[in-house]
Amino acid sequence: MFVLGSPRSGTTLLYDMLLSAGGFAVYLAESNVFNVLGPNFGDLGNRENRQQLLNVWLGSKLYRASGLDAREVEKQVLDGCQNAGDFLRIVMDGIARKQGAQRWAENSPEGVLHLPTIKRLIPEALVIHIIRDGRDVAMSLNRTRYLKPFPWQDRISLTGAGVYWEWIVQQGRKYGRELGPDYMEVHFEELVASPRELLSRIGVFIDHELDYHRVLEVGYGSVSKPNTSFRSESQEKFNPVGRWKKGFTPEQLIRFEAIVGKTLSDLGYSLSTAANGMNVEQKTTRAAYRSFFKSKLWLKHSSLMRRIHPLTSAKIDFMVLAEDHPPELKAPVSSQSPAGGSR
Repeated sequence: MFVLGSPRSGTTLLYDMLLSAGGFAVYLAESNVFNVLGPNFGDLGNRENRQQLLNVWLGSKLYRASGLDAREVEKQVLDGCQNAGDFLRIVMDGIARKQGAQRWAENSPEGVLHLPTIKRLIPEALVIHIIRDGRDVAMSLNRTRYLKPFPWQDRISLTGAGVYWEWIVQQGRKYGRELGPDYMEVHFEELVASPRELLSRIGVFIDHELDYHRVLEVGYGSVSKPNTSFRSESQEKFNPVGRWKKGFTPEQLIRFEAIVGKTLSDLGYSLSTAANGMNVEQKTTRAAYRSFFKSKLWLKHSSLMRRIHPLTSAKIDFMVLAEDHPPELKAPVSSQSPAGGSR
């Protein structure tokens, strides 16, 4: 099962809730197999490429968080791995066996851009696409500097972060419609306001009991320690919904909603300004950002870029480890509740 969506949209919170419910292999990290590892090592049908992937992965915190034996993983990957889906199965199935779990989940947010590949390589995959108000997402992305800006910018603007959110969400929904009953959309705001009810619906979708009382009791990762970019907030005042109401200036909000307001409305989020569509400058800005993000995605698959900027273990540790998932945290050695399936 895959929990995907725009970064800063609640993928980690929902993933940690699933793990806390029991029956899942506990891997407190984002695998980033489809959005980072796969694109950086080319055709894994080539043994040399598999060996290079292994060398980098085994030197990274992603491996150390798995608790797996390096020799066992190496043998399976070199003998039977032909693609990114095979690699993810080998790792996650290994963690599940070690813990006595019968199913696993994956939560690398930008995997949503690779849904067709994921479904082709793992046909039984179920996908939950979590969506959050783009204004809150943009504020969080702006604070964390998650996105690289244009070369002449110090950090990406709220508008740029909003266009990125829109692009990711639209791509995920487009691909999701092609998956039929194996795809489910949920909203972060509902997860925060009515977690018990939403988890119950998700449980039906994945055919797995999700006991909210147990989720709170176990409390892996962000369930007990919020994964927030607003570190100055006290636990008592913590509220991840609607921060944009205080974080945007009136001018920023008018511009933001003019550019991505239609998508916000289509997703059920009320606008606070009278957005009357984009002017020429705003259309140009939106088009430039979308081209920028598409180009970066294309470059990830470029063999030339792989040679110029090869992926290293240090880069993985810097780029992809979820900030609320300590890399040295060892997962439980056994599952505490029966699993409801294998996907």
